Amino acid sequence: MLEWMLVGVGLTGAFTLVYLYRAAIRKLGWIPSVESYFSPKGGCAEAVVRQINKARHEILMQAYSFTCPDIAAALVTARKRGVSVTMLLDPSNEAETYSELKDLAQHGLKPLIDASHAIAHNKIMIIDGRTLITGSFNFTRQADHQNAENLLIFHHHSELIDRYRQDFRAHKDHCLAPGAAKPHLHTLRGNEKKAA
Repeated sequence: MLEWMLVGVGLTGAFTLVYLYRAAIRKLGWIPSVESYFSPKGGCAEAVVRQINKARHEILMQAYSFTCPDIAAALVTARKRGVSVTMLLDPSNEAETYSELKDLAQHGLKPLIDASHAIAHNKIMIIDGRTLITGSFNFTRQADHQNAENLLIFHHHSELIDRYRQDFRAHKDHCLAPGAAKPHLHTLRGNEKKAA
């Protein structure tokens, strides 16, 4: 009888430890999770800004079109509090009237231009190596208020985030400062747009 009581106490203790462990990792936010948002007017830009505001060390960003002032302001604020912000943008941002490129540069951020492809169409953010933002959602006002877009936010999916970090580094290696992109790529892109 005493042996069974000891076994019962041991099992109860083990279950209690498992419960406390799971409660602790849930409280700390270490359980992998995914959030989804849809535009128009589905809170995509707000969700991106919330994640940027949580950044403590690093933000890696790739964008095709970048005209959302709220996201730009959040990136500037993140940099001011000491977060390293690295941005890779499509060359169209150099000619786009409403692009945040010039404003970001005026606030000390140094976006790079990925002109090695017909279109640098990635739309991602990696925050502190723990959060990945991706989807069709362009970081633009129009995407947030008028377009049908989707946004996914992955938390603590380490293997997936590592793959995106590797791809980010590969693109960063061939990026150039604004104005330094090869002119023939811009000409090609302009001719492709005219042909379309």
